[in-house]
Amino acid sequence: MEKTMTKEKIIETINEFLVEEFEVEANLITPDANLKDTLDLDSLDYVDLVVIIESNFGFKVTGEDFVGIETFQHFYDFVNKRLNG
Repeated sequence: MEKTMTKEKIIETINEFLVEEFEVEANLITPDANLKDTLDLDSLDYVDLVVIIESNFGFKVTGEDFVGIETFQHFYDFVNKRLNG
């Protein structure tokens, strides 16, 4: 895994695994859409999401990391900040 990724590559990677793992239509994943509602996440889904992030991006995630992440844009920004400082 590359040490740094462009924002575009991060978004592309996230969207690809969300479509695949959560069986959501790609057109529903927009920056302003609500992450939890769009993906219909429950507590077990968050565990899956954490595992997917760790395996795709190589950093650890905790439940507290999701506090304040409401939209896909928040999620992209979180991953970008963790990857690229």
